[in-house]
Amino acid sequence: MISRYDFVYLFDVKDGNPNGDPDAGNLPRVDPETGQGLVTDVCLKRKIRNYVGLIKEEQPPFEIYVKEKAVLNLQHERAYQALEVDPKKRKSKGKEKAEEDQQLTLWMCKNFYDVRAFGAVMTTDVNCGQVRGPVQFGIARSVEPIVSQEHSVTRCAVTTEREAEKQQGDNRTMGRKFTVPYGLYRVHGFINPHLAEKTAFNENGEDLELFWTALAQMFEADRSAARGEMAPQALIVFEHESPLGNAPANKLFDRVTIQRETNGTPARCFADFQVKVDEADLPSGVTIHRRL
Repeated sequence: MISRYDFVYLFDVKDGNPNGDPDAGNLPRVDPETGQGLVTDVCLKRKIRNYVGLIKEEQPPFEIYVKEKAVLNLQHERAYQALEVDPKKRKSKGKEKAEEDQQLTLWMCKNFYDVRAFGAVMTTDVNCGQVRGPVQFGIARSVEPIVSQEHSVTRCAVTTEREAEKQQGDNRTMGRKFTVPYGLYRVHGFINPHLAEKTAFNENGEDLELFWTALAQMFEADRSAARGEMAPQALIVFEHESPLGNAPANKLFDRVTIQRETNGTPARCFADFQVKVDEADLPSGVTIHRRL
């Protein structure tokens, strides 16, 4: 069984949109009461999935279940084929069905990295069960309020001939994009050893280290003009000796504080902040690792 881990992950963005809100015209997500920027756990998991799929070339046991253009039922059918189970002739109830269900779910876990790491609801028409993943994030929140800037852009082309006729030779069309000049984001994460044992996470000895590596390198494989410059800045990991934990996660997170180094001007780089970790009088059984 792997250890229990609680971690604080810091990343920043310069002149980009780290996580647009489709319900708000793709504006950067923001807490309306505090003005702090938000990045969802789903967004961070997407980047990890993309990184793992790229590095491991989508080969078992590191395939990615939730990916662009994936048809989930087809993925489930692979488990049935591998275990030689006919979905039309399954046992309706009883111990045999329960064992069969467990085997199908475990096959999905062992084949797909994101299933055994993050979990998945696979109770579709081709049922492979439901998995609660050991690796979880909260929602990332910027240390300070962000300012969303709107930029008008032009395109010197139109989509259709009809549009070209309406433009009478002037094929420029207008658009807009949104950026955050600078934002330092903080997110808390958790790795549950009991759930990891159920999903076979790190059974191969690679999963956990691959996860830490993804947090350090995933932005390098995710560059785009819309996202500007995104970069990891710190990863502080609290490792527990006990699978149940040697101290409450919130108390450990309180040991990581962020202070402004400059005053009177807006922050525009990570050097404008100072990150401090209180390592004095750590609870017995807790070890701090700085992964970045």
